[in-house]
Amino acid sequence: MTPNVDTAEPVAASASPAPVSMRLTGIVQEYPRADGAGAVRVVDGIDLEFARPSINMLLGPSGCGKSTVLRMMGGVRPFGVKTPTTGRIEIDGRPCEGAHDDVVMVFQRYANRPDLTVHDNVAFPFRFRLWKKQISASMVEQRVKEMLEMVGLGGKANLRPAQLSGGQNQRVALARALVLRPRILLMDEPFGALDAQTREEMQQQLVSLWEQQQCLIVFVTHDITEALLLGDRVILLSNPPAKVTDDFTITERRPRSALWLRSTEAQQLEERLLRQLHAGAKRGQVRVTV
Repeated sequence: MTPNVDTAEPVAASASPAPVSMRLTGIVQEYPRADGAGAVRVVDGIDLEFARPSINMLLGPSGCGKSTVLRMMGGVRPFGVKTPTTGRIEIDGRPCEGAHDDVVMVFQRYANRPDLTVHDNVAFPFRFRLWKKQISASMVEQRVKEMLEMVGLGGKANLRPAQLSGGQNQRVALARALVLRPRILLMDEPFGALDAQTREEMQQQLVSLWEQQQCLIVFVTHDITEALLLGDRVILLSNPPAKVTDDFTITERRPRSALWLRSTEAQQLEERLLRQLHAGAKRGQVRVTV
């Protein structure tokens, strides 16, 4: 990831977001069968284009291939398997064939180091040479402090992950990603393991953070309600082998309320998604949060 220029002032919340684009063309992914008899196709001809900073929800039943597609976007390539099998991924018009400097990923397992404080977990990426050479120590401190305040952990900088709740630990992971000011943020069901109240708080937190630091987010979920609450765009994948079966935008401004979820528009979108999911094979699960 190419770091922002080291300046004395933070990026203003009202600043225009940097342009960014990502395109997937003809993506097919196959994995060899364990018995050596051929291959299993898990992704079957996906074409997608993202042309601006926005929140894009990649929705589908569990096990349908959402995470596989997301990892491809981030340049994650499993050892010994050609990924993708066929097709092409481009970021800003250039092939993405490995880990990409402009992409940061956040997972359901927040992977905070237990031996480091909250502050040091958020600052951890700056230990790597790419960032260490281009971001001064004073700017690192400024960014980390600002980010901890933004996620509501300013008073917990010296605590360890074991002293935090699950939601607070996920805030640390989110802060560690956003402190890099990524142009593309990939999120793999980051709130899936949280209880309902904490999940709602984290959804609201993400919307607030995105308003202040806009980037291109692709967010994997199997929760229809979460997709409708957060997304500028919802992309529905079928049961495997995964194909795009729906792709639409939502014009309602965020934050979206429980009242909007009961509106005719939201109910029609939910029914549209459920209808297509039910029309597919009876595999995997989706969730509607109540």
